[in-house]
Amino acid sequence: MDEVNKFFSYKNRIENNLGAEAFETENYLEVIKAFSRLTYQSLYVIDYEKKIFEYVSDNPLFLCNCTPEEVQNLGYLFYFKNVIKDDLELLFKINEAGFNFFDKLPLEERKMHTISYDFHLVTENKSAILINHKLTPLFLSKDGKMWKAMCIVSLSPNSSSGNINIYKQGTDDIWEYNLIAEKWTLRKKLRLSERELEILRLYAQGLTINEIAQKIFISADTVKFHRRKLFEKLGVSNITEALAYVTNNKLL
Repeated sequence: MDEVNKFFSYKNRIENNLGAEAFETENYLEVIKAFSRLTYQSLYVIDYEKKIFEYVSDNPLFLCNCTPEEVQNLGYLFYFKNVIKDDLELLFKINEAGFNFFDKLPLEERKMHTISYDFHLVTENKSAILINHKLTPLFLSKDGKMWKAMCIVSLSPNSSSGNINIYKQGTDDIWEYNLIAEKWTLRKKLRLSERELEILRLYAQGLTINEIAQKIFISADTVKFHRRKLFEKLGVSNITEALAYVTNNKLL
């Protein structure tokens, strides 16, 4: 117990916390604001009942040179202003397909699913950047409809729009949506070997091929062999794409 107590400062000692501050545990936006301070990703919350953005973080990727308050005031009009035309049509299709999928889920499983897809945002200098957008339910209505959802925006590791997938928390299940066939297909999450994961972690630390080889007591050629097989498995062409893929798909 004494060792555990080293993690807790006497300066932050809390006793009998039943007073006025206790109500803050019910304010979920404070949790999201704290999370936004810990990540480079852009966060926002959609309220589907009021059809508004309830919260927009000040992380700049999603803002398109607007302030968070401006994006929040625009709400869904933000998409019409800053998403390229073809991708705006794509978002309509994703929205319909995603909610159709969601409505067919058992009520107790609905919060376990996250949808991920890519589309282009237009930046200040009128160039388009491909972003990845993930959305997961926060609160459901009494009849199981999505009331509020949290969205996370990051740079996409892909090269084109779409890439629509739904992940189920705690499983290897991934549902992939085919826009042409307009249907969902179930596949399993890729499994990486311990050696592949080890090499990826060392690359993420900035080590070179020779440094990795020395670190794990294999030859540089063996590192290159594992790296080549890893690229084939992930469908990528370089280590930057590989790291982006495994991070985006929570494999690392």
